[in-house]
Amino acid sequence: MSTDLRAALDDGPMSRTQWVAIAVCLLLNMLDGFDVLVMAFTGKSVAAEWGLSATQLGLLLSAAPVGMALGSMLVAPWADRIGRRPIILGCLTLSSVAMLLSSLTQSAGQLGLLRVLAGIGIGSIIASSSVASAEWSNRRWRGLAVSLNATGYALGATLGGLIAVVLIGGYGWRAVFLFGGVATTVAIPLVIWGLPESMDFLLNRRPAGALTRINKLAARCRLPQLTALPEQLTAPRSVSGNYRELLTPRLRRTTLLMWFVFFAVMAGFYFVTSWTPTLLVQAGLTPAQGLTAGTLLNLGGVFGSALLGVLAARFALRSVLRGYLVCTAVLLAVFIASTSQLGLAFAVGIGVGLLVNGCVAGLFAFTATVYDSQVRATGFGTALAISRTGAILAPFAAGALLDAGMSPQQLYLGAGALFVVTAVVLSFVRVATSPRVAAPVAAH
Repeated sequence: MSTDLRAALDDGPMSRTQWVAIAVCLLLNMLDGFDVLVMAFTGKSVAAEWGLSATQLGLLLSAAPVGMALGSMLVAPWADRIGRRPIILGCLTLSSVAMLLSSLTQSAGQLGLLRVLAGIGIGSIIASSSVASAEWSNRRWRGLAVSLNATGYALGATLGGLIAVVLIGGYGWRAVFLFGGVATTVAIPLVIWGLPESMDFLLNRRPAGALTRINKLAARCRLPQLTALPEQLTAPRSVSGNYRELLTPRLRRTTLLMWFVFFAVMAGFYFVTSWTPTLLVQAGLTPAQGLTAGTLLNLGGVFGSALLGVLAARFALRSVLRGYLVCTAVLLAVFIASTSQLGLAFAVGIGVGLLVNGCVAGLFAFTATVYDSQVRATGFGTALAISRTGAILAPFAAGALLDAGMSPQQLYLGAGALFVVTAVVLSFVRVATSPRVAAPVAAH
């Protein structure tokens, strides 16, 4: 008897082991959402205690994103070499230590360095956990699994804001970092318990004891046992080899297109989320109404990612993602014009948040189908690093265009056009079609 174990995982029902692994990845992204925005939650209190200027506070706010870009580009690709689980555990340890030490810092320089280190851990965890959640899901629920993983980020940020308000009011800003460090530390044993190494990695990289580990996981997932590892058609590559592989003729077009898609989607996302409250006020709403619309936009994002996952379980993920991109463009085109009716503006704001966050979640899920398992973390990590460029440039570019005389309506139309172009580009991205090799198995 022979079978393809990965195909069995793809086409079979979801087991408890698989759902637990996906739930752990969701928890990790919730922690990441809190850890990334902890500086935003505490910034005012930190600046007041140390007498920081706006420029100095801005540098502190930028420290974690810089670290995330470094982690995505330089650390996450090692998950293709030594495994998703060791990278996640190592980066959880780094992030927890950095958060705990942040509660003891005595200067902005110390805090900034620790924020970079925490960002390195966070960026690596986001890429690795997204890959792990995709690899532990079957084909039907893969879009939902990765989308839920992305939803965790928004949930963590939302809950983190509420927790920060309570802790700062009662114990000061250091308590927020302490809480984040303790919560991240507690996640380490949860990962050890509930997030096994992915079957894809074990089948492709063949670490020591791979066959035994694969069979233990197969038993837990109610899959057939292997009597021997399948024949490898290609030799495992080094980390540097994986980087080079992304730009070989086989993957060059896919990689360059994915870099553009990640850059464009993140640029649009960060423009919308960072400028919406200000631009709505400029369009005629009061400051309080602008902040309310911004909050509703983020609230809509929590549901948008989950909805995309549900739709992806019934329809082709690429088609769902393209639909999200086009619908986002349509709502952006009418967003500012809707401010004459407050209720309509709030409703459109929720819709924009639902769709634009869903675009990010869908992009994460789609990336898992684009690269084969040998370069999946490398491809994901480098694309995330490229996306940070869009996240950094978009808010600055919007400000410069406003200063040059562009209206809010024109900015939203431009962002909408970018989403439409991205939907078109997405049509030309090839999905991975790595060959499957039948492996000898033993019946239960």
